[in-house]
Amino acid sequence: MSVPNLTRDDAQVRAELLDVESYDVAVDLTDADAPEKIRAHVEANHDRLDLLVNNAGASWRGSFAEAGYANVKRHMELNFDAVVRLTEALLPLLRKSAPSAIVNVASTAGRVSRARTGAYSASKFALIGWTDSLYAEELPHGVHVGMVLPGFVATEGFPATELRQKALTRWIVSKPEKVAEAIYEAGPGGKPERYVPRPYALAAVMRIVAPRLVRRVLIGGAAANLTTSTAAEQAAGKD
Repeated sequence: MSVPNLTRDDAQVRAELLDVESYDVAVDLTDADAPEKIRAHVEANHDRLDLLVNNAGASWRGSFAEAGYANVKRHMELNFDAVVRLTEALLPLLRKSAPSAIVNVASTAGRVSRARTGAYSASKFALIGWTDSLYAEELPHGVHVGMVLPGFVATEGFPATELRQKALTRWIVSKPEKVAEAIYEAGPGGKPERYVPRPYALAAVMRIVAPRLVRRVLIGGAAANLTTSTAAEQAAGKD
């Protein structure tokens, strides 16, 4: 199956995709039997598996004092455990189909953590560490493991409304299309790591070379300019 060229316009990409036979299976990835259901579905409908994109994830804001371990647990169940379990179920198929690839969508929050997002960051820190190890383990088996680390991206669940409304911060919000391009670049034979937008890599570098400065910024007034609400939080505020 050919991969659409993501540099083409939307109409051309849609035209190509209309010629591709597709299947879907709806599952809750935190269910115990979800990985096996997906594996069986893939084996029943496809001869091979060339690419696995682990993009499931969610965020529930709250300080640890407010939300406690329960909030950490539900982040880990979806953002980390579900990814690991699904990858375990599909890894034999990926190896059999080599050269193939896995792309894990992490987050810049997995490099730099802010107040009230600790549980989310913890799950993404875990995903990044595991992905780095998996990259080294699967390289000899012909399975490329790539990782995408988005920053603020305007999506239905995370509209980044506050940032897009200010000229000072509007530039740091990216688009879903840019994330799709990064996933493509981190796919089979591609890059091991890609930030979206690319300058976000500087945040990860600064966290290592100037940790005191980064902490001062994140607890100071500048951090308030980076505070956003999720779509669920916005909906709750209107009730």
